[in-house]
Amino acid sequence: MFGMVKNSLFGKAEAWPCRVLNKGEKDNVAYEERVYEGGKFATVELTGKPFDEALNEAALKLLKYVGGSNNQGAGMGMMSPVCTTVFSADDGSLQHKIKVLLRIPSQFQANPPSPTDEAIQIEQREEMTIYSTQFGGYAKEVDYVNYAAKLSSVLDNEKSFHKDFYFCNGYDPPMKPYGRRNEVWLLKSEQSENKKAG
Repeated sequence: MFGMVKNSLFGKAEAWPCRVLNKGEKDNVAYEERVYEGGKFATVELTGKPFDEALNEAALKLLKYVGGSNNQGAGMGMMSPVCTTVFSADDGSLQHKIKVLLRIPSQFQANPPSPTDEAIQIEQREEMTIYSTQFGGYAKEVDYVNYAAKLSSVLDNEKSFHKDFYFCNGYDPPMKPYGRRNEVWLLKSEQSENKKAG
């Protein structure tokens, strides 16, 4: 079993398919507008635990699933990023409620193996348009909150996006010490489309 998990931790990850629509920079915050493909995702929801602890627990469950803890015993390989939906509290910190998403690798999209862990659900999700900013290092809750605030303030007057939740994304396995990539994504809201159309 560890061998399979090890492969999903160390192997080259398949990227979640997307296309970049626009790039911008304001007040030293670089950002991109991207469209991510829909598809089937393995998801885990956790409540009642601090963000960093909950994310580690949920990510490990998903790594085990793609590593072979499923009804086919299939080592599916890794997808990146590991995408975590977080919900803002009134003070800007994160509520103790997260939903972690991992896109099912392409060759298993049509018929994903069933998880052996009941905490994992398979979900069909729609394509989404997001605004993203990137940063390095081993990201913790405080980093994601900080960069979400920066991105929000840069976009606030020009773009419409959902303010009650956002996405925290990690692209690298835990053992990668350098050149780490993390991103905060704000989900574009339809209001901006309606403004243009109207």
